[in-house]
Amino acid sequence: MTSTPCAETVASRVEAFVREVVIPFESDARLEEHGPTDHLVDELRSKARDAGVLTPHILSNGAHFSQLETALILRKTGLSPLGPIACNTAAPDEGNMYLLGKVATAQQRDRFLTPLVEGRARSAFFMTEPAEENGAGSDPSMMKTRCELVGDHWVINGRKRFITGAAGAQIGIVMAKSDRGACMFLVDLPNPSIKIVQLLSTIDSSMPGGHAEVEIENLRVPVEQMLGQEGEGFTFAQVRLSPARLSHCMRWHGLATRAQEIAIDYANRRQAFGKQLIDHEGVGFMLAENVIDLKQAELMIDWCAKVLDSGALGTVESSMAKVAVSEALFRVTDRCVQVMGGTGVSRETIVEQAFREIRAFRIYDGPTEVHKWSIAKKIKREWAARSQ
Repeated sequence: MTSTPCAETVASRVEAFVREVVIPFESDARLEEHGPTDHLVDELRSKARDAGVLTPHILSNGAHFSQLETALILRKTGLSPLGPIACNTAAPDEGNMYLLGKVATAQQRDRFLTPLVEGRARSAFFMTEPAEENGAGSDPSMMKTRCELVGDHWVINGRKRFITGAAGAQIGIVMAKSDRGACMFLVDLPNPSIKIVQLLSTIDSSMPGGHAEVEIENLRVPVEQMLGQEGEGFTFAQVRLSPARLSHCMRWHGLATRAQEIAIDYANRRQAFGKQLIDHEGVGFMLAENVIDLKQAELMIDWCAKVLDSGALGTVESSMAKVAVSEALFRVTDRCVQVMGGTGVSRETIVEQAFREIRAFRIYDGPTEVHKWSIAKKIKREWAARSQ
């Protein structure tokens, strides 16, 4: 499957919107330590709605563009740290919309999915737990949060950590374990039974609501707000997992591309030792290596997108893409900082932020090492099968 003229037109409109409307907001005073304020989010989404580029990867009839087409569009939203927020393609909302579109009932979609697609609400995905309690992280099977059916409600108790966007979210997807396995629940937020213990100070700062640690105490959820059936939580997590990993790659590819543009401009304007910086081999070669890494990352994204578009789950392929792309984009932004020297580590441009954001990307949705370990296990299984 290839991208269609329709997707290419949408991507072009998104790029123009991000460059002309969104980028000027990158120095807005409403950008705080834990991400842009909800007031800024609402203003940006209003502008995107007026420009016809809000939630651009979902068509007016509710259908999604293919993953390959989505890659084309989301790379353009990523040209600014604020682009995915403005266009409503940011995590965790984008992944949550995808999941609800696949597994929610019609009633659940009307109540919880529609406000997300329309950009009227933000959401949070409550899975990761504190490491100090040996809770779920890279290994979700370690989940400590429990749920118990009491009458016509599920009662949930536990503690979650690094929950992106929980502060200010209106919709939550909470994972917990019953005696029959993992379960997912849709909840309205805020809820007095879900208390934000702290907002964590982290290296990244682009996501509204930051990353919270929350305590869930006797949260009561009606049975009709469970996604699917009891014990299907990990299956549904897999439905969300591969596309969400890949959409991260798409968005951050856009930001790394922008960092490269800024570094190229700097290297061509700056003079040192009698010539332009770009004419010094050490600088020119770094920018050339960036071009190579960006193209390889783009091809890896498109390859994995085609796998998902074929109907395959793409678990291994998305692991490969996540490792290759996150590591390549980190190299790109690191070189951009280096090319720009003191300016690169300052906040005069978004290059410094791009470096921070993509450094965090190497950890969330599975650290590089966990994905490599998973791939290595597959290699061993395949060897064992051939050796029988």
